[in-house]
Amino acid sequence: MSRKSNSGVALLIAAAVLLITSASALASPLGTEREAVVRMVTQIQKADYEGDRSTLQRLYGELTPFTRNKEFASRVFYWRGFALWRRAINGFNENADKRDLEHDLHQGAEEFQNSSSADPAFVDSKIALGSCFGLLAYAVGQKDATEQQALVAKSRQAVTDARAAAPDNPRLLWVLGPVYWNIPPDRGGGQAQAMEAYEKGLGTIRSHKNATTDPLDPSWGEPELLMSLAWSNLNRAAPDLDAAEQNARSALALVPYWHYVRDILVPQIQAAKQSGKSE
Repeated sequence: MSRKSNSGVALLIAAAVLLITSASALASPLGTEREAVVRMVTQIQKADYEGDRSTLQRLYGELTPFTRNKEFASRVFYWRGFALWRRAINGFNENADKRDLEHDLHQGAEEFQNSSSADPAFVDSKIALGSCFGLLAYAVGQKDATEQQALVAKSRQAVTDARAAAPDNPRLLWVLGPVYWNIPPDRGGGQAQAMEAYEKGLGTIRSHKNATTDPLDPSWGEPELLMSLAWSNLNRAAPDLDAAEQNARSALALVPYWHYVRDILVPQIQAAKQSGKSE
């Protein structure tokens, strides 16, 4: 083969490489962004279970640039809100500064509202929004009754919207559990009603484990529902400590490093057993 022929082949190869490289360059930014967000979502959920509030704060900030991606902005806003929502919940467990908790919940609620605006059909943002407003109502209750009432109304509206769209959503049932727990039975609530909600959510999520294929869509809930059943069995009027421990151990089987369950809830159950508290 002549040198001229070799040069022609080299040019063809170079052109093909250039075309492939150009196509990859055009296709990679979106894929790279999604992959980066998926990684951060995984880290957020891990930090939540670990009770790592500083990492949740950091990851909330690191997601900021991705809110500009219209393809999945609603999910980015959701996970930003989730990071702050769970940062606040972990803070309640650790008796963190109330002003810090209120700030996280206010900002988390704003993120969930942004998520819902970006995708009005995305029910999970409404569920989490209702929880944020409810926790805020609890946090401000002793200092501002008017604000508390307004927050309760906002929480009720968000939950009502979510319930109308997806009444069997297991994360909705998890959020509704504490609401039922604090409402008297003659008004449609009570401890039994709360535990029924958790059991129903558990059955739903276990029967739909493969329903979510997009890692940016929330699929959490089974460990949380087990944790709530454990807490409920410990704190109900007639405690069932064996059931409480079984529920807690089942949650830890799914998330062995869950700080709250491993280091707070299980010791509380064990202490109750040792004190002679029984069903």
